[in-house]
Amino acid sequence: MWLWSAAGFREVIKMDLFIFAVELIGTFAFAASGAMRAVSKRMDAFGVVMLGVITAVGGGVMRDVILGIHPPAAFEKPLYAALAAASSALFFFPFVRRRLYGDSSRFERVLFWMDSLGLGAFTVTGISAALAAGGESGFLLISLGVMTGTGGGVLRDLLAGSTPYIFTKEIYACASIAGGIIYLSLYSLLGEKLSGAAAIGAVVMIRYLAVKFRWNLPTFFEG
Repeated sequence: MWLWSAAGFREVIKMDLFIFAVELIGTFAFAASGAMRAVSKRMDAFGVVMLGVITAVGGGVMRDVILGIHPPAAFEKPLYAALAAASSALFFFPFVRRRLYGDSSRFERVLFWMDSLGLGAFTVTGISAALAAGGESGFLLISLGVMTGTGGGVLRDLLAGSTPYIFTKEIYACASIAGGIIYLSLYSLLGEKLSGAAAIGAVVMIRYLAVKFRWNLPTFFEG
């Protein structure tokens, strides 16, 4: 298996360490948000871990299918699924449960930061993967970045019986789009690491400002 094979470890060493680190951060953040949502919906242990894993790898699977990468990286490289499962399992520890679920406002804050960090991280890794696969169109690159960043969250909310964030919450997909534009705009000037860090920071900041100042896109109400 990739995670435990010598070839797998050699591939990790060859990978750009910045992108690899961002992928790990995004995987942990989205797995945490998925697990938290599952616990709030009173799912059992299997449901909590599965929702965490699906949230963490779902967007990347969608991206790889569009790019024609078969099987998707999430199945070829179980490191990410393993990290997501381990991250989700953390929410069974009594200390974590007491700290998060005894205070609803703290729960919402942690969920928000995990979700925003995962959104920014996976927007960047989605574009990076599309570039590595030979993508050149700016529209394609940003679309795949947004899909990678939002796809897992959409699956999480649908499986948890909630309306996906992308359709209702403050500024969500728009933050991912802005991050993608920043990443591509700065890529040739600042390089992968600085442009990626700037894009992730921009996504998180836009999400924070949207919540703080209650920014929302227009909605239509009948009557």
